[in-house]
Amino acid sequence: MSSPSRGIDITSSVIVRRPPAEVFAFIADPENNPRWQKGMKSCRITSEGPFELGATYAQEARFLGKKIETLFEVTAFEAGRMIEITSTSGTFPIQVRRSVEPVPEGTRVRARVQGDPTGVNALAKPLMKRMVKSSVDGDYARLKSLLEGDDRA
Repeated sequence: MSSPSRGIDITSSVIVRRPPAEVFAFIADPENNPRWQKGMKSCRITSEGPFELGATYAQEARFLGKKIETLFEVTAFEAGRMIEITSTSGTFPIQVRRSVEPVPEGTRVRARVQGDPTGVNALAKPLMKRMVKSSVDGDYARLKSLLEGDDRA
């Protein structure tokens, strides 16, 4: 990611017992986000054409009991391998990079989330970092369960 050092910079990784192409197709489609990301209420693609570099979408989520509406743009894209999204509006500037790679067990999914809390949230960066890390790790555990067909997701 090309952005400067930010207040929050976390990573997460999970092995999913599914083919990389299938996993990437799922995680690169923002309309799937409410299915595996806790607190995600809706995602809607706002651009026309294929969902790749330059595409945009809007999402509504709840985090820490607050409604968060954010617009995102795809800022890096390698078909079948990596997608990076960057917020273009919202109360919590954020950048997320998701990538997949084949491993003997199926697919390793890696995520890097960088954000720069502002306002009141900026005062609680250490706490925010722990909460975001916990949330992201939980999301990727749900992704694994969902894609592997585990009903506990």
